[in-house]
Amino acid sequence: MTDAVVIDAVRTPLGKGHAHGALAQVHPVDLLATPLAALAQRSGLDPALVDDVVVGAVSQVGEQGLNLARRAVLAAGYPERVPATTVDRQCGSSQQAIAFAAHAVQAGAHDLVVAGGVESMSRVPMGSSAAGVPDVGGRRLQERYPDGLVPQGVAAELIAAKWGISRAELDEFGLRSQDLARAATDWGAFGGEIVPVEVVYRDGSRRQVWADEGLRRTTAEGLAALTPSFVDDAMEARFPQIEWSLTAGTSSQISDGAAALLIGSSERAAELGRRPRARIHTTAVEADDPLFMLTAVIPVTYKALARAGLTLRDIDLFEVNEAFASVVLAWARDTGADLAKVNVNGGAIALGHPLGASGARLAATLLNAMEQRDARYGMQIMCEAGGMANATIYELLP
Repeated sequence: MTDAVVIDAVRTPLGKGHAHGALAQVHPVDLLATPLAALAQRSGLDPALVDDVVVGAVSQVGEQGLNLARRAVLAAGYPERVPATTVDRQCGSSQQAIAFAAHAVQAGAHDLVVAGGVESMSRVPMGSSAAGVPDVGGRRLQERYPDGLVPQGVAAELIAAKWGISRAELDEFGLRSQDLARAATDWGAFGGEIVPVEVVYRDGSRRQVWADEGLRRTTAEGLAALTPSFVDDAMEARFPQIEWSLTAGTSSQISDGAAALLIGSSERAAELGRRPRARIHTTAVEADDPLFMLTAVIPVTYKALARAGLTLRDIDLFEVNEAFASVVLAWARDTGADLAKVNVNGGAIALGHPLGASGARLAATLLNAMEQRDARYGMQIMCEAGGMANATIYELLP
């Protein structure tokens, strides 16, 4: 089986996901076309050589419907012969796109694939794909879970309760994310991964957006003063064990953004005279209790390590998506991972979480951080709605 290697990885800055966000005026097709075009430009490769483009997006409706990946490929100037498809594994959609691309290369079906993701949450709000649908589950799912499942925020509170994570610990982690992201931005840690987005306004004026918009200067006292975001009378009655501790300061931000990776076989990269940045060492996917929804990050970590023949100590850096602070803290508590190796440039609490784009965004950030620290192995882990999770292990190449 041939190796699948990452030739390059780029992302847009992340904008706040509301009507006045920095990227709210950018159509999601144009948003995704930005890193797609940048990959071709930075690598100097003819995009006609790309066998397929696999893109993750969660709310595949409206402007993000009708296989937006194909429209973005055309918008990016790729030849008309380059195909594209859009996949949905919820928050892990673009991480799954990376896995699908790697698998196609490893199997010998493709030589060169672009994998990426996009989400414009300001233009296509979260939940849009199920808007107006009275029942998304059906009779048989209801029979299996007669009490019903819960929203992600409640699931994150259940995790905090089960693992005994206090409000103070959650707030401390939220502050850590902001502090690390701010420091990383200040010293230019994201310079190698961010490509600017051109915003064209209705009056015809234009500007380039270069920086992540979600960074906030906050303090421990400021976080402690925030009120819980997910408290609900019905859920309070159902789950009396919950202390309701998660706030806007310890939850991921609603965001707009896109990211993409150029993935190929090591043989193809050599033929094209391109030096790969990393090898996609191992991929894994796992699922867990859908009520707790976000805990599959724990079993998928063990599964990926076992498949790779590695231990937790072998991993130099981790990117664990900060959907909520309780997810990362429960994962670290269960696995024994050293938090000093986790999300070293901050995470989604500070930078943002553009759903379908986050898997590819984390990959770009992780590879950059690995190169900056001369790390060998990096592991990326993403929790997903429905109780699923993806894990990917990268090996930096000399």
